[in-house]
Amino acid sequence: MSDLPARFKRLRAERAVTQDQVAEAIQVSDSLIAAFETNRLVPKPDTAATLDAYFGTGDEIQKASIEARKNRRPTPTWFRPWREVEDSASMLRYFQATLIPGLLQTEAYAHAVFAASGTLTADEVASRVAYRMERQSAILDRDQPPFCVFILDESALRCGRPEIAKDQLKYLADASDRANLFVHVVPDAAGLYVGRSGSFALGTMLGGGMVGYLEDFYEGRVIDEPTRVDGLDRTWQAIAAVALPCDQSRDLILKLVDER
Repeated sequence: MSDLPARFKRLRAERAVTQDQVAEAIQVSDSLIAAFETNRLVPKPDTAATLDAYFGTGDEIQKASIEARKNRRPTPTWFRPWREVEDSASMLRYFQATLIPGLLQTEAYAHAVFAASGTLTADEVASRVAYRMERQSAILDRDQPPFCVFILDESALRCGRPEIAKDQLKYLADASDRANLFVHVVPDAAGLYVGRSGSFALGTMLGGGMVGYLEDFYEGRVIDEPTRVDGLDRTWQAIAAVALPCDQSRDLILKLVDER
């Protein structure tokens, strides 16, 4: 991952200015500055030069931007529509029936998931893991992150080699300490429930609209047809009705940590 985002934050801290103030000074949108700091976007040459002039950093940002652009991992074409939703949604909801959601995966767990496909080279696995880590930072660590709710089937917590699964479960428990992030678990005792049909996600936009996301073995797609989105929302509500509250979910996760 490029160190350019961290450099931006340090420069802002040293000058004691907000993203909005930087944006106003160089006449760009505040969302663009946020995108630079979360590695979603790399400054174009003219913007990089303006930032260097503003911060008094010579050509440091320009050089770093060129290097970052060389090393940047492009978003898969089929995933771009959903990434745009993740970047702009006020609330994101994910249900996972079989795996830990990508936004909550540790690097080791993500590596194991991609390697298990058996169709990717070592370089492809490494690239996809790096992209997943960048995506996590871009969404969860931005200045104004979305309200995130995750529901996992208990069976998803039991997958993986013990040495990987234990660290993943600890990370999952710690993630639930974030003020804007909530993790629920559907216990095995729920039996057959609608979530057994498969995983999905929902994004609520600032204007109030909602879209869904479904993924199969090969790729994913955004669902925006109102009737289908409503169906996914109803399914979410049915799953949420049988999920444990956050505190009980965390207790269950920590119990599984002790069992590993």
